[in-house]
Amino acid sequence: MRFLPASDQALLVELDDLAQTMALYRAALALPIAGVQELIPAARTVLVHYAPWQVRTPELIRALARLGAQALRDCDAAHASQGRVVDIPVHYTGEDLPDVAQLLGLSVAEVIARHSGQPYDAAFAGFAPGFVYLSGGANFQVPRRTSPRTRVPAGSVALGGNFSAVYPSASPGGWQLIGVTEVPMWDLARAEPAYIQPGFRVQFVDADRQGAQVFLPAATQSSASNQPPALDAPAQKAIEFVSPGLQSIFQDSGRHGMSGLGISASGALDQGAMRQANRRVGNPVHTPVLENVLGQLVLRAHGACTLAVSGAQVALRVRSADGHSWEVPGDQAVALDDGDTLQLGAVEAGVRCYVAVRGGWGVDPVLGSCATDTLALVGPQAVQAGQRVVVGQAVPAQHLRAVEPGAGARPSLPRAGETVTLDVVLGPRTDWFTAQALQTLTGQTWRVTPQSNRIGMRLEGAQPLERRNPAELPSEGTVVGAIQVPISGQPVLFLADHPLTGGYPVIASLASYHLDLAAQIPVDCRIQFRVVAPFFEEVQGLAEGGPV
Repeated sequence: MRFLPASDQALLVELDDLAQTMALYRAALALPIAGVQELIPAARTVLVHYAPWQVRTPELIRALARLGAQALRDCDAAHASQGRVVDIPVHYTGEDLPDVAQLLGLSVAEVIARHSGQPYDAAFAGFAPGFVYLSGGANFQVPRRTSPRTRVPAGSVALGGNFSAVYPSASPGGWQLIGVTEVPMWDLARAEPAYIQPGFRVQFVDADRQGAQVFLPAATQSSASNQPPALDAPAQKAIEFVSPGLQSIFQDSGRHGMSGLGISASGALDQGAMRQANRRVGNPVHTPVLENVLGQLVLRAHGACTLAVSGAQVALRVRSADGHSWEVPGDQAVALDDGDTLQLGAVEAGVRCYVAVRGGWGVDPVLGSCATDTLALVGPQAVQAGQRVVVGQAVPAQHLRAVEPGAGARPSLPRAGETVTLDVVLGPRTDWFTAQALQTLTGQTWRVTPQSNRIGMRLEGAQPLERRNPAELPSEGTVVGAIQVPISGQPVLFLADHPLTGGYPVIASLASYHLDLAAQIPVDCRIQFRVVAPFFEEVQGLAEGGPV
């Protein structure tokens, strides 16, 4: 095993193969280590998220080493364990099937027979909800397409490398398509939205073979919904969105523990601003808030209510029902009477505003959270002009506190054209890059391009980052703040809605204390990265000279 720093709150454990990876993953689930918050297995790695205030990094490494040594000794027995079996009927009509047969030196009929002949093991979730990498089975080794398709239809059954998978939704993809299934891999109307989860076994069935039998679970309904929050009844207090601005979505602290479904935590990009807005109105700090991009938001009160705005610097103006208007301070709660409107002007510094309302927004959680994940398409939809949302009833009265004027000053935020310094921890794949690339990472500034969103910030530098290792990296877990470097050498800084796993090397990751600041960096700002060395040296020393 190798232990590689993935951030200041995450380690990447590298193993020899998938069997060892899954053995360690199962062992770590069976015997939890204090302070470990989430585990994300991949092809040859396990990403370990942990709380450094609960377990020191050296202690965690030693605990994982002991656990891993025993797991690897028992690897064969662990790999042979039987999980829950699910059937997937397949029409083997994929357009790449003849090419796959030729690559394998088999007939089409033989490919179908082998693919449906043995069950596959569901190993780990991938880049989209319900996308799970399936190993074993036919044990085919099939190269990915040289040119990925811009759109792969939902339900496509595919091969890539030594894995098989089913695309849960239409998306770009470079795997070889051999068939299609009508069984939805991801459906929020089911009690278990993901049809396949890590640890399951998957039996593909040739749906066109005479006498084929398929056993599918009975359909059930759950309360999860992607629909917008319900409109209010006339007697309830509500907020009307007169103008929703560029994008206004509900967020909270995120839906953690969903990696088995292929879903990242998501949540408010600026967690500090979310907590501050809630404190200003007396809510518990993790109460859902409205995250607005670049201001220009207009809200009308239907019934008396109290709101607060934090995050980006923006002018606030109240207009009463009788037409009078006045500016209000941005660092305290704002009381609105029935018919009053609150207008957020254009953002002057930063990017994202957070609006809290005393008693909370009436938003239904999806999979345990009100966070809107823009990649996974999970959570409430963005609010629309004219929509009303009930307010004031989501937080029990006994949990409300007095409003906190100011609720703590926050540092000034960047404006377009300014340079922002962000601290980073090197790893886990720093050694895939040349020494010159490391100098370039910190020696030049990187412009934030307009192709940036909640998934990630696309950066542009005069000198791209040069890789020393040209190999294809097996998919592995990524963290919020990871700086992933595609073939172009122009990095992408992952934010809260990033994919769980990625196939490009990560040269470094943001220090956790700069994640909120990164969320507030406007387009056309320039970023200067500064390496925080001690953590990297501590972990690297243990990885190279420690007990494993």
